[in-house]
Amino acid sequence: MKHVKCECGHVNPHGTILCEACGKPIAEETTDKLVDMRYEGSARRSQTYNKTVIDKIWNFFSSVKVGIWIIIVTLVASAVGTIYPQEAYIPPNVTADEYYQKEYGWTGELYYKLGFHHLYESWWYLLLIAALGMSLVICSLDRVVPLYRALKKQSVTKHPNFLKRQRLYSISSSWTDQEYEHVKSMLKKRRYSIREENGNLLAEKGRFSRWGPYVNHIGLIIFLLGAMLRFVPGMYIDEVLWIREGETKVIPGTNGEYFLKNHRFTVEMYDKDSENAVFQEAIDRAGNNKVAKKYEADVSLYKREGKLIPGADPKLKKIKDSEIRVNQPLKFEGYAMYQVDFKLNEFSSMSFHLTDKNANRNVGSLTVDLHNPKETYDLKNGYKVKLMSYFPDFFFDDEGNPNTKTRVPNNPAFVFKMITPQHKKGEVAFVGIRENLEPLGNNDYKMTFAGVETKNVTGLTVRRDYTLWFLGVGGAIFMIGVIQGMYWNHRRMWVQKVNNEIWLAAHTNKNWYGLKKELNGLLESTSLTQLKDQNDKETK
Repeated sequence: MKHVKCECGHVNPHGTILCEACGKPIAEETTDKLVDMRYEGSARRSQTYNKTVIDKIWNFFSSVKVGIWIIIVTLVASAVGTIYPQEAYIPPNVTADEYYQKEYGWTGELYYKLGFHHLYESWWYLLLIAALGMSLVICSLDRVVPLYRALKKQSVTKHPNFLKRQRLYSISSSWTDQEYEHVKSMLKKRRYSIREENGNLLAEKGRFSRWGPYVNHIGLIIFLLGAMLRFVPGMYIDEVLWIREGETKVIPGTNGEYFLKNHRFTVEMYDKDSENAVFQEAIDRAGNNKVAKKYEADVSLYKREGKLIPGADPKLKKIKDSEIRVNQPLKFEGYAMYQVDFKLNEFSSMSFHLTDKNANRNVGSLTVDLHNPKETYDLKNGYKVKLMSYFPDFFFDDEGNPNTKTRVPNNPAFVFKMITPQHKKGEVAFVGIRENLEPLGNNDYKMTFAGVETKNVTGLTVRRDYTLWFLGVGGAIFMIGVIQGMYWNHRRMWVQKVNNEIWLAAHTNKNWYGLKKELNGLLESTSLTQLKDQNDKETK
């Protein structure tokens, strides 16, 4: 693209509307229409180049309309994601498809099938965030670079066509040097920066306010960068750990380095008869002894020593003992573990008798660990029980086959093979605690339920967030930009001598009434003609 040389001698980039130095319109017109002062009439890349693929991508994302539509689509998608809970916050003892269908009906099922249950981790939502960030970057660069160049290169002496086509403009035929100096001194008192050239004057203040929108963009870009960094491994961790009493588990998100042991979990419930009347309505709505007043877990934090060897128990070193309560997390090495949920009396183990039906006597007993069951239980004297199938959360599927909803033992059921001296090949029994299940076939032996052991379970959220600094800094910069652009404005006044006349012109990026009132107030004690708003003339 060829550059355009103005009659003042300044060479302007192709696409410039107003000369960066003298302000003369490049495409001269005879009309009295006001000059377009957006971006000082400088050449923007998006309005100059449109040949290569890069040009077309740049031009697409530099459009403010495109940016607004990306924001609208992102906001709508984000709002839809809040209609129902995200998958990370549903109960752990139920599958996502079952939960949404059972809790919210066909709308919940549709919500799940469309993938909104994990919206904020989906590829297309991340693509929207990336597109928004790209739009902000390109929009900013497409405007701020030419604007900065034009403001930096602006000269004091302007072309007459530039002055007379400003919105605020006046010509004074009679004037004195004293009046000129008076206006100059009053502008300085108003904290205008004064530049003089060949008896002409440029008064300017508040230029920094022009950068407010671009400071906003920088803040938003940093904020979006922080949001996207949450998907970088190690930058953001938000995991759920369910741990039973007496159990030691690796803390998720710590790469197997830290372990937690739950010694004891206690819950204190509200009692309707002993509580203040303020809580009566809530207790009645939930049911007596069903509203938790206080719950806490007594835990120990361990750190693994040495390397983690598959199949071997890790060597652990105790770091500290702690109590985790609501809003009182356990903190260590940038991690925080919050008490968020609990489950009382979860099945831990179940005991059975192997019973001789004919003699009506028990020939042996076994206990099944519901979280780590064995394959074979040797009852001695030729009696064995093999666990053929285990369904922790048993149900019959649509085809009538036994299945499990989750791996949590909410409704355990078992298929046992009973090997006895009389039946070397074994007899098969189907046993469940919530189903009236008969033994399979005409068996001589059966499995008889003997007892169950339960344990309390605490639900902890494990969090570590290294992106908060990005979010905080981005938010702070954004607010600085808002204040910068909202409470100040860029004001300029040109005082120029043309053929023994004083030409006055003024421009601002906003609040024209305030600028006109301020400058005309400076001219009241002089014979200079007050500034008139030519925009009023155009609209008549």
